Amino acid sequence: MKNTFLGKRLMGCWYALKGAWRLLKEPSIQVQLAIAAAVVCLGFWFEISKTEWILQTLAMGLVLGVEGLNTAIEEIADFIHPDFNDKIGNIKDVGAGAVFMAALAAAVVGLIIYLPKIF
Repeated sequence: MKNTFLGKRLMGCWYALKGAWRLLKEPSIQVQLAIAAAVVCLGFWFEISKTEWILQTLAMGLVLGVEGLNTAIEEIADFIHPDFNDKIGNIKDVGAGAVFMAALAAAVVGLIIYLPKIF
């Protein structure tokens, strides 16, 4: 079954779940998940609309996804060059910058949704 179309898809799902579980152990992902949980609670508290839920969910998924990619970049960089290296440092900085941009966009979405409800 491993070499069948369905078997390969099932194995792909298994690897994805394994990777997601590994990500849950990362402190940066845990921080982002805590923020996401707080925002979900706010969504229930303020009874946001279906469209706002969709936008909020997409923003959270974007941040978590980019954070996961950044973690992969850091793991690869550390594997390739475990000692300090300027080029590796620049690569890691770019990954962190991508997370920052995604988080900034998510924060803007949150402000657009919640500021009118707070004030």
